Amino acid sequence: MATFVLIHGAYQGGWIWSPVAAQLRADGHVVYAPSLDGCAERSAQVRPGITTETQADEIVELMRYEDLDDVVLVGTSSGGMVLTRVAEIARERIQRIVFVDALALYDGERIRDIVSGAAVDASEVATGPAPGAMLEALQASMDADLAAWASERFGLHPVAVFSEPVELDSFWDQSWDATVIWCRQAPNPGEAHQRRCAEHLGARWHEIDTGHYPMLSTPDEVTRLILEG
Repeated sequence: MATFVLIHGAYQGGWIWSPVAAQLRADGHVVYAPSLDGCAERSAQVRPGITTETQADEIVELMRYEDLDDVVLVGTSSGGMVLTRVAEIARERIQRIVFVDALALYDGERIRDIVSGAAVDASEVATGPAPGAMLEALQASMDADLAAWASERFGLHPVAVFSEPVELDSFWDQSWDATVIWCRQAPNPGEAHQRRCAEHLGARWHEIDTGHYPMLSTPDEVTRLILEG
């Protein structure tokens, strides 16, 4: 049995992994799907200074306090940025890494260098999608009830994650057992960006014909690919 740490993306929380986490646990695996600082049920804690790097530090500390080793680290969307930082800091704890339609930036790149389309800045510390935008996006790849349930849970995300360049000292210089899963119907982060990641890492490549939230729209397939590597 394996240990999985699932990292969510922008505007999300650990809740988005619920269908996949349930399947993994039913198979006997150990699964952690935390909500990152300032996100979801932790949105009241949002404040200046929350960055990709501070969110990554949280995950590293989670693994340390829970004595997690041989971890399969999975990230989606902007969670891919957190994944890379976690992996380079806690290399000794990581068995393999999985990018699920995820951003994988190089040192010094910003999320807005890669992603097209703008979110609505809600404040100086957090940003979120335009009203109604998430429901419309979700309905394109899943049934109406599921889309409505999920859209009510999307919220704000610490703004520095979008505006500040990522800091990666050694991730791209290391060898990783890696998998990249591209969602064909998702405009962002896009095929070219994810193929860059896969080619740089020599990663296994998989495709799912769905939108940007496959853990909701196609959880069975995501779970299978995460397990297969």
